[in-house]
Amino acid sequence: MLLHPLGADRNIWRPVVEQLAPVRDCIALDMPGFGDSEPIARGEPTDPAALARAIAAELRAIGVERPHVGGNSLGGWVAFELALAGEAASVTAIAPAGLWRRALPPKPEVARRLSRIAGPLLPALLRSKGGRRAVLLGTMAHPERMPAADALELVRAYAKAPGFTAVNSAMRAGTFKRLADIDVPVTIVWPQHDRVVSRVEGTPPGIKVRELPGCGHIPMWDDPAAVAAVLIAGSGG
Repeated sequence: MLLHPLGADRNIWRPVVEQLAPVRDCIALDMPGFGDSEPIARGEPTDPAALARAIAAELRAIGVERPHVGGNSLGGWVAFELALAGEAASVTAIAPAGLWRRALPPKPEVARRLSRIAGPLLPALLRSKGGRRAVLLGTMAHPERMPAADALELVRAYAKAPGFTAVNSAMRAGTFKRLADIDVPVTIVWPQHDRVVSRVEGTPPGIKVRELPGCGHIPMWDDPAAVAAVLIAGSGG
C-alpha cells in the first residue's frame, strides 16, 4: 500500500506503480481530505494517528489486512502509525515527516494561495520543462521528468485539497517518538536532495536507513525505478 505526501493524492505514485505492478499487488489510496477521499469530520482529530485509523478501517472494509506500507513525507508518518497499531507488515518511509525534535510552528499557506490564484495560467506554465522546474523544484530534483499533465494534476490536487489546512496544522503540531516501539521491519529512506525534511540521525537499532541518490523530497518522478527498488527491498525483497 502506498501513501502520498501532504497535498498530493494517489496519482503521485503512478510511475512507481508501473514499476511495481509486475512483482507486487499495489494499492495507492487517497488519504482523508485529499484527492477523492472525504475529509475527516469537522471537530475530529486530523493528526497522522487519526489518518491511520481511518485508513485501517477502509482497508478492513475491502478485505485487506496488514499490508506492506510505503509512504512519502506525511505518508511516511502515517505508515509508522499504522505499524504501531499493528496494521502493517512492514514500513518503508521515504523522507518521513514527524521525526523532527520538536513541534513546528504554524506556516502560512502562501504557496497554496498562489496555486489557486494562478490556476488559469498553470496549463501553459507547466507545459514547458522550465515552467515545471520553476514550480516544482522545491520538492523534486528533476521536475522536468514529470509529464506536463501529471504536473498539472499534482498542483491542482495541492491547491484544492479540502483537508490540507487541518491535516497540515495537526502534523506540524506534533512529533513521532515511537520508532523503537514498532515491531515490524522499518526502512527509512532519505532522498539525497531533499529540501523539505532534514535527515535525522541516530535512529533506533534495527531500523534500516537508505539513501535515494539524485532524488528530491517527492522522488516518484525523479527515479521511479529506484523508488520501486527500495519499496521492494523494504517489504522483504
